[in-house]
Amino acid sequence: MSEFPVRDRIEQKLRAGLKVNHFEIVDTSGNCGSSYAIVVVSPDFAKKMTLARHKLVNGLIADEIAELHAFTQRTMTPEQWAKEKA
Repeated sequence: MSEFPVRDRIEQKLRAGLKVNHFEIVDTSGNCGSSYAIVVVSPDFAKKMTLARHKLVNGLIADEIAELHAFTQRTMTPEQWAKEKA
C-alpha cells in the first residue's frame, strides 16, 4: 500500500508506462474509492486488439486493480478518440 491514493497511482503508472494523449478517471463507487472507470487514449494501442490493450493496462496497474472492488477501462488510439469526439 502506498501513501498516495489509488486513483493517483493509477494515473502515474499509466503515464509512466504509456504515451498518454488523454486520460480520464471516474470514481464509480459513490466517492468511496473502491471502483473506478478509466479512459486512456494512446498511440501505443495502435495495431492492438482490445484484449491486448486491456492486458497492457492491467499489467501496468495490477497492484492498484487488486485493491479495488471494480475496475473498467476504455482504451483508444488518438484516431479512434478523434472520431468519437467528432
